[in-house]
Order: sequence, then structure tokens, then C-alpha cells
Amino acid sequence: MDARLNYFADPTAGKVIKYFMSAGKALKDSPLPVATQELVALRVSQINGCAVCIDMHTKEAAAAGETSVRLNLVAAWREAVVFTEAERAALELAEEGTRVADAAGGVSDEVWASAAKHYDEGQLTALVILVSFMNAVNRLNIITQQPAGNYEPGQFH
Repeated sequence: MDARLNYFADPTAGKVIKYFMSAGKALKDSPLPVATQELVALRVSQINGCAVCIDMHTKEAAAAGETSVRLNLVAAWREAVVFTEAERAALELAEEGTRVADAAGGVSDEVWASAAKHYDEGQLTALVILVSFMNAVNRLNIITQQPAGNYEPGQFH
């Protein structure tokens, strides 16, 4: 499978992707726990069906020490007992923030309050930006059919 576009070969895309990558790096350095970041990035990518991002975030999480059990259960996190209450709140916020077209009210007050109970303002800010960032990146990759399977941990960081 070949991608429809090579973002790194196009001068305009190259400039934009550079900024996207720097935004991703800033998120990595945010106060939101790395494990939570990878779980959220993975869940958003699963919802959107972005294979290249699922590949990337599964491998990044594993390289950071995440267990295969937790990675395999992200898609069914509600029924899984391996996630903390804080992680569950982040995953729920990620789902509602990703499914805004499906959820007429967007992110509910209840879901926001649950996340705010577990994360301070800096972490919540990073979480909201991460969900938005992942949705944008997923769309860039899905539209151009970026192939998955060859990602190496640390490749873009």
C-alpha cells in the first residue's frame, strides 16, 4: 500500500508537518502522565480507524513500559479493570471529544467534572489539546491512506 501523498516530500506539507511534530513534542513534555497520553492517543486513533497512529501509539506505549494487557483492552476500557479512575476519566473525555458529531452536546458536564476531579488545569489543558491534536493527525493520515506497520518507537520524537 502506498500513501496518496508523501507529506515529507511536499514543501508546503513539510512546513506544516514540522509544526505538527513540534506540537506533539510539546504535548509529550506536558504535565499529563505519559501513560495517559499514549492510552488517549491510542483510543482516539481506534475510534477514527487510523491504522498508522494505532501502530505508532501502541509501539510507543509498549516501549515506555505499557503492558500488552492494557494496550489490548483500550478498545473495551469500560469493561476492563486494569485502568485507574483517572485513566478512565481521560479515556471517556477522549471518546466524547472525538465523537462530537455523534454526541449532540459534545463533551458532557459529567464527563468534564470526572476528568477535572483527577487532573489539574495544566493536565486538563494538555488532555484537551491532545484529543484535538490526535483527531487532526488521524484525519491527515486517513485521508491520504498512510500505511501502517513500519513505525519504530521514537521515530518522530
